Amino acid sequence: MDSRDFLGPADPARSLRLSQEAPGFLRNNAIPNGQFPLLQKPETMGDWIAHEQHFLACLRTGDDKSAHIFLDRLAARFGPSNERVMGLRGLYQEAVAEDTKALEDVLHEYDEILVKNPANVPILKRRIALLRSMSRVSDAISALVEFVEAFPTDAEAWCELADLYQSQGMSSQAIFCVEEALLTAPNAWNLHALLGELQYISALSTHADAQEDQQRLVVDSFRQFCRSVELCDDYLRGFYGIKVTSSFLLDNHLQKADNKVGKSNGKALSKDVVERLNILATKKLKDAVEKRQVDIQGLGPGQGELAAVQELLKQH
Repeated sequence: MDSRDFLGPADPARSLRLSQEAPGFLRNNAIPNGQFPLLQKPETMGDWIAHEQHFLACLRTGDDKSAHIFLDRLAARFGPSNERVMGLRGLYQEAVAEDTKALEDVLHEYDEILVKNPANVPILKRRIALLRSMSRVSDAISALVEFVEAFPTDAEAWCELADLYQSQGMSSQAIFCVEEALLTAPNAWNLHALLGELQYISALSTHADAQEDQQRLVVDSFRQFCRSVELCDDYLRGFYGIKVTSSFLLDNHLQKADNKVGKSNGKALSKDVVERLNILATKKLKDAVEKRQVDIQGLGPGQGELAAVQELLKQH
């Protein structure tokens, strides 16, 4: 069993580049006579962040030998008992584990560490990630619930819990978790878009006899996507969400004589506002597609995102 997917999402191109740079980076920062050259010049945390980034990239691309060298250097600099180093070592052990038995051994080692120090955050997070990767979803959810109760300002943990709940079809719990994350990071435009996505998915799963609940969820979703582009005016995912939710509202809920829908947060949503934002979102999405087609450097949104945008524009 290959455990490299435990590392979470990353830019594949960047990971490959850093991994390819790793041998040269190690040579340029060789350790003569057991002394770090970094300590012979003004030291910055950037030096060690670079070591960690190369370590993660090597794990993602299967260069376990180089990853081990980076890990040893970090352990030599900060000590093997450093909590972050312990988390990275656990990550390495997960990545090179060959079977389920090896992963169970890593999990047991995490449990032993937490008996001695229950507040070791990197190990707590690695344990949760390992439980999830072993398809022990209920155990991972229970562990995450305990974690956010102890560390309620960890937005990343709330989002992970939301993803786990959503994977089990528990949309209301997932929405609650993202709302909690936004209390900590209210200006995170990606979290506003994530909340909008969860609300829209929940609306689509609402039974036909619950039209009012569906309408409320779609209006809430629409407003979350609007907030995301308010915070980041070129956020493609936000405009995609505005296009989807506004089209849904115009097709399903804005055919009444008063041309209003909702009420969300005590305010009705007018058809005129929805139409204008639908037009704006359409223009932004078309501009993104055209810009990407002439972008010879391949910067900006990925091909997958652009394909989804093009498909949406064909439908509407």
